[in-house]
Amino acid sequence: MVSLTGIARNFFKSRWKELDRYDTQGEQMQREVLARLIERAKSTEYGRKHIFETIRSYEDFVRNIPVNTYEELKNDIDRMRQGESDVLWPGRVKWYAKSSGTTNDKSKFIPVSPEGLKHLHYKGGADAVAMYLRNNPQSRMFDGKGLILGGSHAPNYNLPGSLVGDLSAILIENINPIVNLVRVPKKETALLADFEEKRDRIAREAINKNVTNLSGVPSWMLSVLNRVMELSGKTHLEEVWPNLEVFFHGGVAFTPYREQYQQLITSPKMHYMETYNASEGFFGLQNDPSDKSMLLMLDYDVFYEFMDLSGQTAEHTIVPIWGVEKGKNYAMIISTSCGLWRYMIGDTVQFTSTNPYKIIISGRTKHFINAFGEELIVDNAEKGLAYACEQTGAQVLEYTAAPVFMDANAKCRHQWLIEFSKAPNDLAQFAVLLDKKLQEINSDYEAKRYKDITLQQLEIIPARKDLFNDWLKAKGKLGGQHKVPRLSNSREHIDQLLLLNEK
Repeated sequence: MVSLTGIARNFFKSRWKELDRYDTQGEQMQREVLARLIERAKSTEYGRKHIFETIRSYEDFVRNIPVNTYEELKNDIDRMRQGESDVLWPGRVKWYAKSSGTTNDKSKFIPVSPEGLKHLHYKGGADAVAMYLRNNPQSRMFDGKGLILGGSHAPNYNLPGSLVGDLSAILIENINPIVNLVRVPKKETALLADFEEKRDRIAREAINKNVTNLSGVPSWMLSVLNRVMELSGKTHLEEVWPNLEVFFHGGVAFTPYREQYQQLITSPKMHYMETYNASEGFFGLQNDPSDKSMLLMLDYDVFYEFMDLSGQTAEHTIVPIWGVEKGKNYAMIISTSCGLWRYMIGDTVQFTSTNPYKIIISGRTKHFINAFGEELIVDNAEKGLAYACEQTGAQVLEYTAAPVFMDANAKCRHQWLIEFSKAPNDLAQFAVLLDKKLQEINSDYEAKRYKDITLQQLEIIPARKDLFNDWLKAKGKLGGQHKVPRLSNSREHIDQLLLLNEK
């Protein structure tokens, strides 16, 4: 019998050779990408305004084009949504990925052009499979089905053929029909807007299939898998799907969920592969199972720049890929074939290698706590929680944290609201361990905690079961690619959650 996995492996062999270029030719690939993007978009309205036809180098690019946030591009994007062509990218863009909002808007609408679908998003998915098959010669993943979670979409300004929605829904809607032969659930189920109904229907459709691989956001996938376990009555997931071998995960950090997955799936042949895909593009892949950092994908339709956040001045240095240094915290800036030009994506990364270029996601430019000069980032939080869980046997399902600027006793601290899937026996000990680890890995936090002068020891408030899901549901953000904000300088989110926690 012909193995579909064997056929797929042969198909990807040429790509394996191309990926070897990443070790030595990163700068060359990125210069080629920049030239290609500029040439393609020089006749657009944005290209004419910023004189793309005169751009011959990276230095020209920087002089001609300002760094943008969503607010700077919003009016152009809205015109594109209304049906205008050749604004930020050639032609008419019909698809828009709905992402979490800005200060002024509930949602952002990220253009997804046909070129972006092909050379950003689908290329990333294909490379994830290519790398996995290269690392796992015994894989049989295509001899069964892939369980792929998706969001939903809706009409865009009632324009014919134009839709907005979760990126995952856009990908499913436009996917090659051949892929539907090796995936579950059916398209109608995958695009349901009601996550609770979708969760049950996915579980029922997939439970009797030969599922070999999973793709999705760890938190939402875990919810679906728990429903599968409820329906099956089994103890471990491999009893339902004996050929399950890999979970391609992204969207949120996997650290808080790792132990829960390992308890749910005890098979030694199970693999986990992190992907860095966002509404704006597909940026990174974990190409080495022994290394938690990800290879930055340099030959897609995305040109990268990085803003150094380590300086103390308002003017931060911006460098291309060939100017980065290991260990520094950078805000990522992208230019893509979806018409995003020098766009601040909102993520922060750190380089673990520059030969090849490999990164970890360190947090979000808006998701940090720096109320007292402590500069606590999401990567610190994840490492601190992992340590406290390891020491106590606890398991964290969801969390958020924010500063208490001053209480009735004039005390300042960080307040953590944590939903445990397995609570520690001693919550006070857990708080001490977390606080200790944060001081160990963040010298600014340690300095502010010195003798409790600026910051007192952090406080942990246990969240009731399903608190974060209820909060997301109340905001119409249950399922899809929606995420709980982990850290915030503002108390807006945590105060809403604390009120809901009392109900």
